[in-house]
Amino acid sequence: MPGPIVAGPVVVGTDGSPAATAAVRWAADDAARRGCRLRFVSVVDHWAYGIPKFPVSGGDPLTAHAERALSAAEAVARERQPDVEISTEIIEGIPSRVLRDKAKEAVEIVLGSRGFGGFAGLVIGSVSTHVAGQARCPVVVVRPGWTGERGEIVVGVDDSSECEPALAYAFEQARAHGDALRAVHAWHLPAHPLAPEITYDVEEVREARQRVTREKLSDPWRRYPEVPVRSEIAYGHPVDALVQASRASGLLVVGSHGRGAVGSAMLGSVSRGVLHHAECPVAVVRSPSAP
Repeated sequence: MPGPIVAGPVVVGTDGSPAATAAVRWAADDAARRGCRLRFVSVVDHWAYGIPKFPVSGGDPLTAHAERALSAAEAVARERQPDVEISTEIIEGIPSRVLRDKAKEAVEIVLGSRGFGGFAGLVIGSVSTHVAGQARCPVVVVRPGWTGERGEIVVGVDDSSECEPALAYAFEQARAHGDALRAVHAWHLPAHPLAPEITYDVEEVREARQRVTREKLSDPWRRYPEVPVRSEIAYGHPVDALVQASRASGLLVVGSHGRGAVGSAMLGSVSRGVLHHAECPVAVVRSPSAP
């Protein structure tokens, strides 16, 4: 049974592709768990394909495709979660901008990991990468083939304040899923090629990293005491550690500091790397203070 309806829908960008269908399944399950409405959005971008907005004859192939995509998405969601409230919308515009703007009304945005528009030609992953880097609400990216695998919720932890919204979202998801939370903090010793005489007490550094993790987890754990939590201190690059953890995970949650290169749509390097390589759905949660 779904819980009480909460403010704002789960918004799903769909184009009828296999990745979008996987996103529809994930979103339908999450909406049911959290008591949210579902809103399917298909974006018609005529400029991307050089198709006039108002063809003289023969109808608009992009709009017709969007209608089919929405109908298919609704059928998949109703079969999977018949009690969830569903609405659909076709919007003219650039997909990444339209879906980014939907963050103003959504509790989260769910996307497939590849393309948008239902036709070949767009850069693979460009829409999901841009939306994840710019939306003000959590963005969940689902790979093709996802069918509902369960597993612990994994969240990346660092010593910045920007990871705190990701921790809050991860605890909320762990409670909704009824699964444990695994908090992964990756670290490595800095290299000083111009001052090789600098040394570190590795055990002291490890203990400091453990303290950081405990401090970051303490507040959300007080708010979600029913969630089983285990922390992991991993030596190595954060992307490597989180991708490894994703292999047994139902959802991987990462924060984004919003300080990436302009060409990466302001998506941080760790979140961008995880989006490309993780083996489970990935949620990117931007800090409210990010540009």
